[in-house]
Amino acid sequence: MKRGIAIALTLAFALWLLLEKQQWAAIAAMLEQLPGHAIGLAAAGFFLSYLLRAARVHDEFRHEANGCFGACLRIVLLHNAAVNIVPFRGGEAAFPILLGKLFGTPLTRALASLFWFRLQDALVVTVIAVAAWPGLPAALRLAGVAVLVIFAWALPRWARRPHRPPGEGKFARLREAFAESTRHARFGWLWTIANWSVKLAAQAWLLAALLGTGVGVGVAGALGAELAAILPVQGVAGFGTYEAGAAAALLPNGIIFAEGLRAALALHLFVIASSVCAGIIAALLPKTRRPSTAKPSVPKSESESKSESAKTQNP
Repeated sequence: MKRGIAIALTLAFALWLLLEKQQWAAIAAMLEQLPGHAIGLAAAGFFLSYLLRAARVHDEFRHEANGCFGACLRIVLLHNAAVNIVPFRGGEAAFPILLGKLFGTPLTRALASLFWFRLQDALVVTVIAVAAWPGLPAALRLAGVAVLVIFAWALPRWARRPHRPPGEGKFARLREAFAESTRHARFGWLWTIANWSVKLAAQAWLLAALLGTGVGVGVAGALGAELAAILPVQGVAGFGTYEAGAAAALLPNGIIFAEGLRAALALHLFVIASSVCAGIIAALLPKTRRPSTAKPSVPKSESESKSESAKTQNP
């Protein structure tokens, strides 16, 4: 049912674009008026975001990576490209597959890490949205941020608490997965906050340039687009829901819904193009092998070899 709704949403968005031919002309006009420095800054922001995500992976899997940051960056770039183009979040499977292939990470460990990453992403984006959303009363804003921060602080500690007797069933396995994943990252929250600060800033900058407005309006649209990604139902490869979330968030700033949809679509296409290009580059680069942890064998001297030979012949 969820997939059917997702397909219907994306088809409705595609029909709107096909039936209203002037929409593509308006989108092309938006892209043509973009200054070169706006595109360059947005691309640099996305690349910095990829580096921060790779640092997050390297921090948690530092023992498996053994100092090989390039392998972590490769995982992030290929995973990000897959998520942006494979429908129904099927691209998420790239993360555990790549971890297993490059680092030999067990599937359960990789899945637990992916789930914790996504939960951290959702909490950080929601906190930023509550803190920056215009029109919210100060008391409600503070209360919302406080509840989310307390939840983010308490969840890993609850998961790591010893519990007897050992539980069984899905709930117990979920708790153990949380404990396993949250135990390894030293600076996970810092990497996540830095990543989303840079990513949202880059999207806000580009969206503001597309609309010809201030960066504050762009921040609202970028937050709306990313919050739409938290919804349980997503369009195919995010098309439709991403744009609707951004357009709805732009309405209080005086941007009509149709114009918001066009600008959000242009932004979405730029995000997908950046991720796919980065993924292609990562796929074409030479594969980085995990450094071996085995100690190299030291060749024996000639006298040692003769001594061992004599012991063998004269036991």
